[in-house]
Amino acid sequence: MAFARPRGTDVRLSGLIAGPYARVHRDVRAMRHAEYWFLGGRGSGKSSFVALEIALGLLSDPEANAIAYRKVGATLRESVFEQMLWAIAALGVSDRFARRMQPLELEYRPTGQRMLFRGADSPEKSKSIALAKGRFKYLWFEELGEFSGMEDVRTIKASVLRGGKSLVFASCNPPVSPSDWVNLEALRCVPGRFLHRSTYLDLPGEWLGEAFLREAELLRAEDMRAYRHMYLGEAVGYGAQVFENLSIRPIPDAEIEGLEHCLCGLDFGFANDPDAFVRLSYSPARRKLTFAGEFVRARMPVEALAEELRSRVEPGERVVCDSAEPRAMAALRALGVPCEAAKKGPGSVHRGMRFLQGLAEIAIDPVRCPVAAREFSRCAYARDREGRITGAYEDGDNHVIDAARYAVERFVGGREARTFSREGIGI
Repeated sequence: MAFARPRGTDVRLSGLIAGPYARVHRDVRAMRHAEYWFLGGRGSGKSSFVALEIALGLLSDPEANAIAYRKVGATLRESVFEQMLWAIAALGVSDRFARRMQPLELEYRPTGQRMLFRGADSPEKSKSIALAKGRFKYLWFEELGEFSGMEDVRTIKASVLRGGKSLVFASCNPPVSPSDWVNLEALRCVPGRFLHRSTYLDLPGEWLGEAFLREAELLRAEDMRAYRHMYLGEAVGYGAQVFENLSIRPIPDAEIEGLEHCLCGLDFGFANDPDAFVRLSYSPARRKLTFAGEFVRARMPVEALAEELRSRVEPGERVVCDSAEPRAMAALRALGVPCEAAKKGPGSVHRGMRFLQGLAEIAIDPVRCPVAAREFSRCAYARDREGRITGAYEDGDNHVIDAARYAVERFVGGREARTFSREGIGI
């Protein structure tokens, strides 16, 4: 894999693109996807790779231009701009690019193609950007976690991407909180989006240098949580995350069908709160709970809710419901839904949450069960006025969690719960 410089001297791309990125490079060159998201820790090579791909794209398409955004414009010069200067130097074409500092810009002298660098403090300002020649083929959001949300991204995309096929790159170290919008968005399976995760361990050690590797090892020895976030790119939370046994990923049907117990739970809504139904597969031997399906909707007439539940509950299964709504349960039974009341009481919430925390794995497919993925990822311990973590759980966005507690209720006092207590997991 070589890149022919304009003067005829080849540059080996294999010496610039690390092995884990080779497949992505081929995908980008073929434009098989519209968006490429790169999430990873410090030194994972994500920004260097994006810079190289944009530089290669400008050199191969005389009609292409590029634009890069960070949330704060003042951070561009020492980050994205420097990264692009490195890329064109690595490709041996620095002498063919003109630099402008006010505003930041690179221009490919032979064709007049441009790469602009802008801050997104006001995404609406992107509407005024115009090109004398060609179009914006490449758009790069660096440190995506700095942006306010997908609305900022959509506004900028709609403003700058017009005419012809384009590629959007997004790169960042995932924010520390699992409930941050970037981490939740990364769980979604979006058509046309390629998601790539990497760490510094994927790169040759000599690319990083002894000083970098030494600092990484020092942090690993001193503070594993900080190391996992900074260098491995994990959303480790602030120490207040309730469920550290989550596995949020695509789950095939065979994995769900292979577990022993099918469990159903229903949390009734009130006022603006939704009714939340879950169907779970559970293996006591493996201490694994897998979400097979969910249904969450507010203000449903009982007849419509009953029809929905009948379509989701298999013969022989029963729905364990919130016992605070006996009339709603009676109505569902009258409409043919096999349901029973959860055995609530003092300490039941605590016991149910501890049981869920003590499982080896809670597996959730974010496509099948997006609300469950959001609620379990965001679930955190409450803090007092001084910011200290308390033993209480934050209340509010927990309807699917409550439904799951009801569904597993018959196992909470069983052998799994005694094993969990004896081993002291989560206590």
